[in-house]
Amino acid sequence: MHNDIAEILVSEEQIDEIAKRLGKQLTEDYKDKYPIVVGLLKGCVPFMGRLITEMNCHLEMEFMDVSSYHGGIKSSGDIQIKKDLTIPVQDRHVIIAEDIVDTGKTIRVVMDLLLYRGAKSVSVVTLLDKPAGRVVSLDPEYIGVTIPNKFVVGYGLDFDEKYRNLPYVGVLKPEVYE
Repeated sequence: MHNDIAEILVSEEQIDEIAKRLGKQLTEDYKDKYPIVVGLLKGCVPFMGRLITEMNCHLEMEFMDVSSYHGGIKSSGDIQIKKDLTIPVQDRHVIIAEDIVDTGKTIRVVMDLLLYRGAKSVSVVTLLDKPAGRVVSLDPEYIGVTIPNKFVVGYGLDFDEKYRNLPYVGVLKPEVYE
């Protein structure tokens, strides 16, 4: 599995530092707000799990399964909600936890949906921001690290459901997906 990686973009140590930094900031910003942290499956799991252990405030966890990648290396633009929230967001502060913000389409759809349902606020925390891939207007409030426009895997990010369990974020060798 590691032999398929051309380069490591974000190391385990960097991810740990990012989780601590963002967790501290979210603690300060949401300390008396009892937010709902919504993870977008499946990619969010490693980062969200690490992040919330650094948040020193009460919070509620929820998950949505929303996808715009259907087995390729680029977003199809076809947003599918496969699993919805099980609690209401009315008058609640919501933090969407993501592994990566790329085109922004998926996050924008989810943000608009949560605001339509009456969320008091909706913000985005992401491990990776890839603004070069953006096709909608979206500026995540909390960014771990900005990356170049490369196809990355690891720490939740996959290619055909593989590589999610890498402990770092790396660039997949082109010969693996071409």
